[in-house]
Amino acid sequence: MQFPSWFQNAIQRRLDHVTARIEHHPELRRCRDEEKSAFQAMFSGVDMTQLPAFMEWEDKHHFKQAIMNEWLYLQGMRDGAQLVFALLADPLLSGDKLLARSKKTEPTSVQPEAEGEL
Repeated sequence: MQFPSWFQNAIQRRLDHVTARIEHHPELRRCRDEEKSAFQAMFSGVDMTQLPAFMEWEDKHHFKQAIMNEWLYLQGMRDGAQLVFALLADPLLSGDKLLARSKKTEPTSVQPEAEGEL
């Protein structure tokens, strides 16, 4: 099911808004300070010429994690919207009938990866 672009834009704006609020949260600021101190302690005796390569890897790793989190969030929003649409389309379905219907329409192209493959 493809959602209209206005709906996808609304989800993205909400994600941006929540992200901005989180970025300014005092507890996150404290965590950033702790992370920075730990990073400096970890690399205090390390050859600094190797640091750029590690930081490039770390940036790519975190970027990949951020993309995965965004996709998970968006898929959760889609799943929730599909559930709402299904319930609104036929509000008198019993729990068993709804479960049977969802199993028939469940996508088979996306399967969870085995643990440890991530």
